[in-house]
Amino acid sequence: MRLIDKLGKQFVITTELGPVKGALFQDSLNKAKEYLSLDGINIHDCPMGNLRINATAMGSLIQNDLDVDAVPHFTCRDRSLLGTQADLFGAYALGIRYLLITTGDPPKHGPYPSKPVYDYNTFDLIRLVKKMNAGVDYNDKEFGGNTDFKVSCTAVPTAKDMDRELERMEKKIDAGADFFQTQVVYDVEKAVTFAKKAKPLGNPVILGIMPLKSLKMAMYMKDHVDGIDVPDEVISRMESGSTGIEIACDIVKDVYPYVDGIHIMALGDVKGTNRIIEFTKTLSSGPKE
Repeated sequence: MRLIDKLGKQFVITTELGPVKGALFQDSLNKAKEYLSLDGINIHDCPMGNLRINATAMGSLIQNDLDVDAVPHFTCRDRSLLGTQADLFGAYALGIRYLLITTGDPPKHGPYPSKPVYDYNTFDLIRLVKKMNAGVDYNDKEFGGNTDFKVSCTAVPTAKDMDRELERMEKKIDAGADFFQTQVVYDVEKAVTFAKKAKPLGNPVILGIMPLKSLKMAMYMKDHVDGIDVPDEVISRMESGSTGIEIACDIVKDVYPYVDGIHIMALGDVKGTNRIIEFTKTLSSGPKE
């Protein structure tokens, strides 16, 4: 049973591939094989302007080696309109069926004098993917055959203007988004409020979970990372000796009834990810109500 067949019907668990070091893709594949059963693995598209292996190519390798659905990130940053359509054909030919559409971090964050392209925004890109699914290109010209992508988009459960965030989600759905994967959440109350408000939109929501590695990391996230709220209660628990994995599992338990799945971002920590997977699977193995 594939990811798209489970979404909205069963609670799903996805994670993301850690950074691939240069051309050492086999090392990353071997590490990913240590994950317990998952419904999907995300691959970043040169995050923060840093050089990484092509996300769709790596996604194809993951699917062939691990038999798990890959969700490569596909950004607006680097490709012209022509190049985008060519890359979408290539991704489809390689067996990719899911794409997480994002704007992409500006190249200025990275080490290269690259210039961003941004021929289009995320809404335009979603619409383009859906056009190609219908067998036509940007100019509505039939190209022979069609692609078949499911589109994932991001959402921010802790957005300061929740109404605006929900409006953006609705706009993405209108453009053709199929499901959402959210940014990291530590505030359970905000996560549940968001999930309840997003439910009427009708698209599955997978909640982002990132276990804190240390009190220092918790304080940094709280004070310096926009869009992420780390409640004082979480800080206090870290000060008292609770581990990030324990806190993450408690968050999963509290949000479980309200979302369609979790996306674990454990910064390459396979052991920690597996602990969260094991815990989540104890909550229920049946279909969602």
